Amino acid sequence: MRTALEIRGLSKRFGEKVAVDGIDLSVPRGSFYGLVGQNGAGKTTTLSMAVGLLRPDSGTASIFGEDVWSAPERAKALVGVLPDGLAMPERLTGREVLTYIGLLRGMGKDVVAQRAGELLAVLELDAAEKALVIEYSTGMRKKIGLATALLHAPRLLVLDEPFEAVDPVSAATIKTMLRGFVAGGGSIVLSSHVMALVEQLCDHVAVVNAGTVVAAGPLDEVRGGRTLEDAFVGLVGRESVQSKELSWLSS
Repeated sequence: MRTALEIRGLSKRFGEKVAVDGIDLSVPRGSFYGLVGQNGAGKTTTLSMAVGLLRPDSGTASIFGEDVWSAPERAKALVGVLPDGLAMPERLTGREVLTYIGLLRGMGKDVVAQRAGELLAVLELDAAEKALVIEYSTGMRKKIGLATALLHAPRLLVLDEPFEAVDPVSAATIKTMLRGFVAGGGSIVLSSHVMALVEQLCDHVAVVNAGTVVAAGPLDEVRGGRTLEDAFVGLVGRESVQSKELSWLSS
């Protein structure tokens, strides 16, 4: 199987609004794939449908050849997901959350305990060992969410804004982890608004605008000799961004 994630014709409408309009996307196996787009472009909706969190109106998604909707158990065993606005058991500690998730996945108690300890230590959450998730900061929630995505050793990671509110030191640690994951044969799809981050980490990129993919492929091919930010602005139809000021803020 050459693709880690294959999306064909995914569409989703919320009332009168078309959120995703027939998206096609192929994520090569072993790639670090960036998904970029403006707010409301359809990135989160697309990823939610791709991993089985939101049922599409039409289209298909498969993970290493396993259809997400006709073979959900096999497909979801292969993927770790950090969704946007992740909900968690608020009255559990980080270790208890990982233990709960691991046992739900049918993992052995000893394996769960070992991996939970390692993840908490690497992500610097072990110092908050006894703190409940409800007491976590936004950045800590991102990190425990990433830990749950990695716990079962998936072959594909789908991460929606994984660095949001994460401090620089932890971000550097996470980047090293993710690069190691790909170097070890894993595949990652990362959605982010931060173009510099995508350029730093990703080897492939797709630009989403108004629910469709307007460009996709190797990073250098998509940006065409420009920065990714300049290429993105051109692709979404704003070749020249005017400098605008609020008169009442001028001295």
